[in-house]
Amino acid sequence: MDDLVTARLVLHPMTVSEAERTAAGEPYSGARWAPGYPAAGDVAAARRFLGTCASTGDSQPFGNYEIRRREDGRTIGGLGFHGPADAHGSVTIGYGLVPSARGEGYASEALRELLSFARARGVTCVKGDADRDNVASQHVMTAAGMQPAGQDERLTYFEIAWTDTTANTAPRP
Repeated sequence: MDDLVTARLVLHPMTVSEAERTAAGEPYSGARWAPGYPAAGDVAAARRFLGTCASTGDSQPFGNYEIRRREDGRTIGGLGFHGPADAHGSVTIGYGLVPSARGEGYASEALRELLSFARARGVTCVKGDADRDNVASQHVMTAAGMQPAGQDERLTYFEIAWTDTTANTAPRP
C-alpha cells in the first residue's frame, strides 16, 4: 500500500515487520525515529495491529500508520484504525505525537488525511476519544472535523459521519 502524503507529512502504512520492531522498541532498517518514539500508545497500537494480522490477516488499509515529517523523514508519531470497518461502516481511530512535535498542527493534519482516506473507501462513521482533561487531543479532533458525541467520567467521545461516502475529501475546517 502506498504512503498517504499531506503538505508536511507522510503517513506510512506499517508492515508486519515494522510493527514487530515498533512493538519491541527497536528501530527497523532505515527507520529515523524522533526522540520519544515509539511511545506507549504506539507500542500498544503496533501490538493490536499484530494481533489483528495474526487472527484475521493484514488489516491494511485499516491498520497503523507512522507519521513522518516530510522535511526530515523523522517518525514523530503514529495514527491509525483500531481495525477494519464494522458491519455499519464505522471505524475507530487513535493517534499520538512525540512531545517535541506537539502544538504544530501535525496531528490535525494527519487526522484530516486519515478521515479523507476512510471516507473515500466507503467508511460512514469515524469515532475517537480523548481523556476529559486532554484538551489538546479534543482540539485535534474538532480541528479535523469531528464533533463531540458524549462523555463519561473518564473520556470525551468524538465522531464524524457521512451519508454520502463517494466524496474524496473529509470536511476541512
